Formats: sequence, C-alpha cells, structure tokens
Amino acid sequence: MAKRDPFDVLASFALSQGTVKFYRLQRLPETGVADLSRRPISIKVLLENVLRHCDDQVVMVDDVMALARWQPNRTDAQEIPFIPARVVLQDFTGIPCVVDLAAMRTAMHQLGGDPKRINPVVPVDLVIDHSVQVDFFGSPTAFQANVQLEYERNRERYALLRWAQKAFENFRAVPPGTGIVHQVNLEYLARVIFSEQVDGASFVYPDTLVGTDSHTTMVNGLGVVGWG
Repeated sequence: MAKRDPFDVLASFALSQGTVKFYRLQRLPETGVADLSRRPISIKVLLENVLRHCDDQVVMVDDVMALARWQPNRTDAQEIPFIPARVVLQDFTGIPCVVDLAAMRTAMHQLGGDPKRINPVVPVDLVIDHSVQVDFFGSPTAFQANVQLEYERNRERYALLRWAQKAFENFRAVPPGTGIVHQVNLEYLARVIFSEQVDGASFVYPDTLVGTDSHTTMVNGLGVVGWG
C-alpha cells in the first residue's frame, strides 16, 4: 500500500545503497501547521509516527494537528494513535500472547479462512529471561548445565516457541541464557533507525517500542522512545 502524505512532508536523500524516503518534520512549520522548535524530542518522534501512519482510518489528520500543536500545560486529554515500530516481551507475559495468536489461527481455520493471515502487525521479540534457575555452580560447565536443565524442565514451552517462530511472521524468540530482557533490548534488539520497503521504495523512521518489562524505558538512553 502506498504511503499517504496529506501534509506534504515526504522527502528523500541519497545513500550509497540508494535513495531513501522519510517524513521531514521541518516541513510542518514551513506550511504553517506548527512551530516545533521547542518541542521535546519524544514529542517529535511521536509526531513522525502519526504523520507516517496518517490514513484517515486509524490515524486522522486531526490527530496529527493535535500532536503538532502540543503544549505542556494543556489540560484537555486526547489519545495519540501510536503504532510502535516493534514490541518486546518477556516470557511470563509473552507466552500467553503466543497462545492467543495460536487460538486466533484455530478460530480462523474453523471459520474457513486462511490461518496464516494471523500474524503480529509489527515485529515482536520474546526474550526468555525469568526462567533459568541455578542448580549447578562453581564449575566452568555450570552455565551450560543450568540452561540444558531449563530446556528439559520446560520442554513443552520451548516446543511451542519453536513452532511459533517458524509459523508466524514478525515473531522471534530469544533463547534462555542470553540475558535479561532490558539488557538484550539495549544491546541486541534496538535498531535506533528502522527501514522498510513499500511499493519498491525504501523508507526510514525512528525505532520505537512497547515492552512488557518495567525496565523497557532504559532504551530511551539510546534515543529510542519506549514504554514498558
């Protein structure tokens, strides 16, 4: 589906790999929408998000206008139709999500539809970090022995996740023993800048996320707007 541009802010620049497109916020003051010079960076990231998704169905032109004219002393409440670039889950909250997706596929099949149409809309990473226990210690092989015992104890769980990683688009599972979720998010998962192909054109935009771990906001230190 072609990207809409109701505010005429779509711009491009050349890289060695080719031309990429992006939504240029500086165009909004030029067209009289709003002065963004004193807006917090987090608000600008959210504004780019609603601009990019503005389709007059999920995200309306009025949503963009309201956020562009945001003021810290506003007393009226208005929802922001934020669509994160990705989602990060830890195991305790993530596995029920996988079960829900599997149940939705079953329901789709029972209704005569194609179950493969049921997938996460944005990339999802599920990090197994709360599960490994310390049964072995004081030896060079303790770490591997603890991880192996974790797989044996929770064989059914990992069979489900292995199936899900193959069955669903936009879903990855990070195995136990890799690290705690907010560390993995900072060191491995955060992209800072996302890119995607739309109708043969390359688009770039800021990394944003929603996570189910309370420390997800640590990723803000990389300039990535995240909630958890």
